[in-house]
Amino acid sequence: MADAFNYTTIFAPLGFFLGGIVLVPAFFYLFAAMGYGSEDLMQICVATSLATIIVTSIRSVLAHHAKGAVDWSILRAWAPPIALGAVAGVLVVAQLRTQTLQVIFGVMVFAIACYMAFGRSHWRLSDHLPGGLFRAWFGPLMGFVSVLLGIGGGSIGTPMLTLHGVPIHRAVATSAGFGVTIALPSAVAFLLTPVPHAPPYTVGAINLPAFLIVIATTMITAPWGAALAHRLDAKKLKRVFAGFLMLVALNMLRKALF
Repeated sequence: MADAFNYTTIFAPLGFFLGGIVLVPAFFYLFAAMGYGSEDLMQICVATSLATIIVTSIRSVLAHHAKGAVDWSILRAWAPPIALGAVAGVLVVAQLRTQTLQVIFGVMVFAIACYMAFGRSHWRLSDHLPGGLFRAWFGPLMGFVSVLLGIGGGSIGTPMLTLHGVPIHRAVATSAGFGVTIALPSAVAFLLTPVPHAPPYTVGAINLPAFLIVIATTMITAPWGAALAHRLDAKKLKRVFAGFLMLVALNMLRKALF
């Protein structure tokens, strides 16, 4: 009962901060504070984050689909190579220790934060999405990197689509589908990837209490976050969040390297 109470009081507030790019470091710091630090802790954080993304991405896709914003032709074409990369990512993550994953997370999240802070909506590489050759290498790369970071498709997929001429609302909606494609096969694979010295109630590399608590509280708090975001200036909100991610990334690097 005490373990259940600790899990609930510690992980419930994370439902408000939706997204693997926030959940992974939050899980890491909270599990470590609970005394479960190990060389494999980041595997659990990444896997549990991806498990939550299955539910949140499905909710997001359905909501965007109701508004006609999802480009299903893009999603169908990109799903197989993304899923292939995601499974490859699980195989690599299973071989990496926490310190290595911390460095990868810190470097990549800092790069994503810089794009958020300094990127411009008018930037374009092309007016149309490239064909099969680009999809054949970038799709697996997107799935692979997303699993290393424990994130869905939005952080990489949305910029990729907008840089190739896809309108931002359609890019965001379609990238939510990328999240399902990344998270579902990787979470199944992580369930079959045992981690030594894991926190209680961990199946494979996925901690079930953290998963269930975050999902349950997300159902309640996600609308609050969305309502708050709509009241704030979009550019300022983006830059504030980018600054927050830079601090998270730098702190992760500090813990890994010093």
